[in-house]
Amino acid sequence: MSAAKLPHLLIVEDDRALQKQIRWAFDQYETLGAEDREGAMQLMRRYQPPVVTMDLGLPPDPDSVSEGFKLLEEILSLAPETKVIVLTGQNDRANALRAIALGAYDFFAKPFEVEMLGLTIQRAFRLHELQKENERLQAMQQPDAMSGMITRDPDLLRVCRTIERVGVTDATVLLLGESGTGKELLARGLHESSPRRRERFVAINCAAIPDNLLESELFGYEKGAFTGAGKTTPGKIETANNGTLMLDEIGDLPHNLQAKLLRFLQERVIERIGGRNEIPVNVRIVCATHQNLQSLISEGRFREDLYYRLAEIVVNIPPLRARTGDASLLAHAFVRRFAAENGRGAMSLREDALRAIEAHAWPGNVRELENCIKRAVIMADGNQITAADIGLLGGVEAGETVLDLRNARDEAEKRVTIAALARADGNVVKAAELLGVSRPTLYDMMHRFGLK
Repeated sequence: MSAAKLPHLLIVEDDRALQKQIRWAFDQYETLGAEDREGAMQLMRRYQPPVVTMDLGLPPDPDSVSEGFKLLEEILSLAPETKVIVLTGQNDRANALRAIALGAYDFFAKPFEVEMLGLTIQRAFRLHELQKENERLQAMQQPDAMSGMITRDPDLLRVCRTIERVGVTDATVLLLGESGTGKELLARGLHESSPRRRERFVAINCAAIPDNLLESELFGYEKGAFTGAGKTTPGKIETANNGTLMLDEIGDLPHNLQAKLLRFLQERVIERIGGRNEIPVNVRIVCATHQNLQSLISEGRFREDLYYRLAEIVVNIPPLRARTGDASLLAHAFVRRFAAENGRGAMSLREDALRAIEAHAWPGNVRELENCIKRAVIMADGNQITAADIGLLGGVEAGETVLDLRNARDEAEKRVTIAALARADGNVVKAAELLGVSRPTLYDMMHRFGLK
């Protein structure tokens, strides 16, 4: 096995001779050496070793244990799954027990037996490996609330993680983004990641319903409340009781209904049209809009007090043109989906089609891309989709990626790696060929950038 494949073992010891002896004794691992807290944390952040051995007495005050305990807390704060083995003096049992209480895996008194320490290190590596495998299996068994979101873009991935974190709360969420960016998909992900997931998710588009009907759609009505009201009908808010209600295009909500919605958000009760009874409703509100609500407030078209009720958590969704590699990634997924739905067999995107997709600005975002690919799958003559099939022949060259590794090497490498994986539809061999690197090198880059 090459050194590059060996697991990392970090040894924190200010006695250089002893550090050298430990590294020599455990050469079956890729050993890393540090003499102080700062050096140890630099190696932790760079390599994230599964196992660490450390002395408590470290510079600048090796006769005190304060620096060692600070390092222990910093290591476990950065990487809680790391197994830390503390090396102590013979009469240092109290500090050893304190280290265990803080989260250390084990402790050894100096001078230690190499064989015994070796067995403990081996068990620590094995336990770390089993815990990682257990996490992976649990993740496979539990449905991901964001499973419908296809992306490798770091900004959108952060949005997804925000949705998952906020989902467990009852906070009112405001989703801001252009039309076609996936606001309803994120709202459904919010519902699926919440304790309300077994209840109903109800969505209503405030811009799609005439103003004179929207109130009854939201709040419901009693029998005989108006001509045609033949029976008592609950509204969307009441229907979503104990679940989640999404108010899409909230910026188009009429001014008179804004006041009524504000009262509901404050009191959590509704009155049906024509009714006199207050009906308590327990519902989680998620709102979405492509409009600038702050501008609407300044124009007097949206209530400021309602905005602050709705904007407990504000999530900005990036447009497709700002999401690195996502256009190609989504295009591949849409081709597979629509080819299966239309009985076209195995279809793929030709290189000129991929260049055209990457060059286009997609003002209609994912919805526009989806419609283009659906049309192309239906109309293409063969099993390869061209730029002409998609209807994007202009401006292909303008979209070529400019690689500038001098100014921001890591960021540029990450973006290019994401783009290559997207263009190759996740095929590591093909992506490595596009990048001009070996497959192991690409795997290393994916690991370094946290790409799956």
